[in-house]
Amino acid sequence: SRNPVGVDIDETGNGQNFTGCNPHTAGYISPYANFKPDTTNYNMINAGASTACIDGSAGGYACKNVDLEAFLSLEALDSGGIANDIWGWTDSQTEKEYALVGLADGTAFVDISDPSNPLHLGTLKTHTKKSSWRDIKTYADHAFIVSEATGHGMQVFDLTLLRDVNNPPQTFSETAHFDKFGYAHNVVINEETGLAVAVGSNKCNGGLYMIDVTDPVNPQTAGCFDKDGYTHDAQCVIYHGPTIQFQGSEICFASNTDSITIVDVTDRSSPKMLERKTYANSEYTHQGWLTEDHTTFLANDELDFRNNLYGQTYIFDVSDLR
Repeated sequence: SRNPVGVDIDETGNGQNFTGCNPHTAGYISPYANFKPDTTNYNMINAGASTACIDGSAGGYACKNVDLEAFLSLEALDSGGIANDIWGWTDSQTEKEYALVGLADGTAFVDISDPSNPLHLGTLKTHTKKSSWRDIKTYADHAFIVSEATGHGMQVFDLTLLRDVNNPPQTFSETAHFDKFGYAHNVVINEETGLAVAVGSNKCNGGLYMIDVTDPVNPQTAGCFDKDGYTHDAQCVIYHGPTIQFQGSEICFASNTDSITIVDVTDRSSPKMLERKTYANSEYTHQGWLTEDHTTFLANDELDFRNNLYGQTYIFDVSDLR
């Protein structure tokens, strides 16, 4: 695997001012870096105003057989001008649904249990500074938040606090904080085991930095896989595919910029790489997901359009792990 140009491996640096992660060309500027959508028609779509898909458009958005329930602007989320990730949480007690939105300067929590009337409950501010990258996952009614902001570490927030919010939007405080790494591009959680994995961090050569979050407010370092360089995203599961030898094992499928790298992390103190799956004309292996039967991994390349390719899905047979 190849580290993306611009990764500040020394956490004492001034942070990650990336305009685009690209393993090939120093100074590469993403074609999306200065992208600003035309919101001329979007501003008229406010919370509480659903819009049907008519003639291929719903409130200014292209659509097909999907209606627009509501729109919340970045300004309404007090975003600092940028948002980059979104995750969801369903409260098992109330069955309410929430959107957790990564912003430049924090994380917004939005009650979407009434889709036509989303309610911005409040924001958890960044632990250090603003960043274009902030990612969130959930486990045991807690949110785990990482960022590429220097020194950010991992924020932990008790999501049950969203049940009783008076006079929204509120400014929330961290429930706990994990400081054993500085920055990370993303965090992955295996909800079956309570294993969190920070990827693209300043630890483990940017690879799989494993954290035990079974006690959500007391995260503990669990292991490190650094043998294949930078990981941009991953999925970690208890494997139940057809390879008998690995059934019941904890396996991570990592998108490592030019490969799908498969790692057995059952023994977190001694993870083992099982296989690297590569493909022609790779540019930036960005993310992927297993099929439910664990036989196939579907992946995407963020930059393959530079090879005059349309965006496409790469299909990997992972039915025979070895």
